[in-house]
Amino acid sequence: MKVLYFARFRQALGRGGDDIAVPAGVTTVRGLLDHLKATDAGCAAAFADARLIRVAVDQTHASLETDIAGAREVAFFPPVTGG
Repeated sequence: MKVLYFARFRQALGRGGDDIAVPAGVTTVRGLLDHLKATDAGCAAAFADARLIRVAVDQTHASLETDIAGAREVAFFPPVTGG
């Protein structure tokens, strides 16, 4: 699965994304986040506050509880403001 990082997450991690093999027990965005945080100290720090995380699964806005079975891409980005 392609995991993409945007804005402050990209800056904090020093990379725009990863290609990862999602473990069998990881079925939701929240599970994916937990997996990333457990395997990468940079991710643990960058994703410490779930209130500051927005996500898209296959380019569609999603929640942390969204099922990722069959997803090809998950993107993480901070809340967006406009004006």
